[in-house]
Amino acid sequence: MLEHRKTVSAKIALQGIDEAASSGAQAIDRAATLLLLVGQAGSAGARLSDLVAQCSLSKPTVRRMLLALVRAGLLDQDLETRRYYLGPEIYVLGTLASARFGIHSVSLRSLVRLSQETGDTAFLSVPRDVYSICVHREEGPYPIRVHALHAGDRHPLGIGAGSLALLAALSDKEVDEILAANADVLADKYPAFSPAVLRRLVADTRARGYALNPGMMLADSWAIGVAIPGSDGRPVGALSIAATETRLTDERQRELVPLLKREAAWIEARLRGADGTGKHPNGNAKRTHR
Repeated sequence: MLEHRKTVSAKIALQGIDEAASSGAQAIDRAATLLLLVGQAGSAGARLSDLVAQCSLSKPTVRRMLLALVRAGLLDQDLETRRYYLGPEIYVLGTLASARFGIHSVSLRSLVRLSQETGDTAFLSVPRDVYSICVHREEGPYPIRVHALHAGDRHPLGIGAGSLALLAALSDKEVDEILAANADVLADKYPAFSPAVLRRLVADTRARGYALNPGMMLADSWAIGVAIPGSDGRPVGALSIAATETRLTDERQRELVPLLKREAAWIEARLRGADGTGKHPNGNAKRTHR
């Protein structure tokens, strides 16, 4: 049997099974309990029999709820061992809930600086397996705003400027593996982004030194992006700026890219612990509102 963690949240969830005031609330309490118990099982995974014993619910009820959580992406099930694990949507929720920790908190100052200096919208994206997730969107003061991404949006790596910057920062072998893994979803939901097109975009990004999305996802929604390397050199995130086509001309791209690279380097240094002062390395930069 799995061992219960002595936490308030776990106790509340377990108590909620018996104390729910209505069937709707009871179902939510039961689902929350199952998520907590599966999470507590860690990398070993949770067996159905253990979950049934801990929840004091019938086996069919637990199985139905587990399958519903799997369909929602909150849980995964290994088809060989039949054990349950936390799913990809839990990762997304955890990423969004991590505003006080990790790359998100380190990047907030950079995102504010970028949005205020450029007047446009700045984004932070992070890689998750073969996808990228938009973690934060910071809007600038310019009245015409581009809302191509919202916090929590997830796209295959290569779709969008920040996501493309992440993909281009990987090795050719990894790029091929990712494109192969995403082939079906690309063909179904992103027909303009075939593997051949994405390979060309990766090559262009590497040659240019930054990623460019010239309105390929949404008309008149352009964006540029750069990757943020981690301590091992692999990309841990990407910064991007989105604006209308008229605000991302070649000339303005040349003005904005140094700002993106400046902030990416600052975030990298903070993540490495090279600068614990919280001071911006280049002081106040010139604003580029247009």
